[in-house]
Amino acid sequence: MEPRGTKRGAAKIRVAEPCNKLPRPAPSLPTDPALYSGPFPFYRRPSELGCFSLDTQRQYHGDARALRYYSPPPTNGQSPNFDLRDGYPDRYQTRDEEVQERLDHLLRWLLEHRGQLEGGPSWLAGATVTWRGHLTKLLTTPYERQEGWQLAASRFQGTLYLSEVETPAARVQRLNRPPLLRELMYMGYKFEQYMCADKPGGSPDPSGEVNTNVAFCSVLRSRLGNHPLLFSGEVDCTDPQAPSTQPPACYVELKTSKEMHSPGQWKSFYRHKLLKWWAQSFLLGVPNVVAGFRTPEGFICSLKTFPTMEMFEHVRNDRDGWNPSVCMNFCAAFLSFAQNTVVQDDPRLVYLFSWEPGGPVTVSEHRDAPHAFLPTWGRSLGVEAGRKDDVPP
Repeated sequence: MEPRGTKRGAAKIRVAEPCNKLPRPAPSLPTDPALYSGPFPFYRRPSELGCFSLDTQRQYHGDARALRYYSPPPTNGQSPNFDLRDGYPDRYQTRDEEVQERLDHLLRWLLEHRGQLEGGPSWLAGATVTWRGHLTKLLTTPYERQEGWQLAASRFQGTLYLSEVETPAARVQRLNRPPLLRELMYMGYKFEQYMCADKPGGSPDPSGEVNTNVAFCSVLRSRLGNHPLLFSGEVDCTDPQAPSTQPPACYVELKTSKEMHSPGQWKSFYRHKLLKWWAQSFLLGVPNVVAGFRTPEGFICSLKTFPTMEMFEHVRNDRDGWNPSVCMNFCAAFLSFAQNTVVQDDPRLVYLFSWEPGGPVTVSEHRDAPHAFLPTWGRSLGVEAGRKDDVPP
């Protein structure tokens, strides 16, 4: 190194940028499963704080009116033979997927109940608020090979809010959805109609319309490592005969899948589909997933219950299987990454976390439209008393 007084050193000083203005490398988070294979992290058993419902017009109601009741067919050894194509497309009302709901329904619930949260505003100030579906995508990221994602993050009154952004590829895929895939999506909702009643002890009525606007959502509190979580997830139904009537232990997740005919098909099912079922149900504390296996003609030929806590056993000895510890450790790492990245308390400032299979999670900064997702009425969440005009219509 030359002395600072030399001519060459002086020249270097004149053209050099000040240290605090030097471009820093963009932060990123690796997703290789091998990096997250440590012990299973602490995850607090989810406890339900409340619920809300969305009606046939997708309107919010702060109650359980949309909750349905598990009512499976008698187990007499015969095939249920449910016709999943019945009513398609005549009795099918779909949600408008062009409407970006973001966190709005969850924020509405939070606005109504913020004063009742255990721990008060200080607890919420240290928490991450999001949808269960967004956390599910994080859990499965180390093993996902096809679909990327984007999550927008903003901090307000100390709370970190995470909201998914539709990727350009996902939008193209949605707008060009083939007829067969649209029909398969209907079949999933139709299966729920065959398995659920509107009241305890009632019988399912599959003659009605399938309306995907309707939803019952549970709002839960948990903690992953040192990250307090408040999140909401849609629940298919509750089991009146469950050993525990305390939510979420009484909830049931309903799924459909194609009929299996070979060990290879079952292995693929355990590696891929069961991973997503596990992540979705484990996060919410749902103890069982009831699957209806369908024929190519669209009839349910068998039912099988998969206890959430036993799903990993199907891949425990599979070298190419998934590991719950990896999933949860990566999610915890992402939450730390997001908390350390989103440091400025400004709802108009959005950090966009992006990921594509095979690469790391990257982040970029944006301000206001189109990525800002916290509505003005939702910004009274950190205030003890919001004005009347803060409340959404």
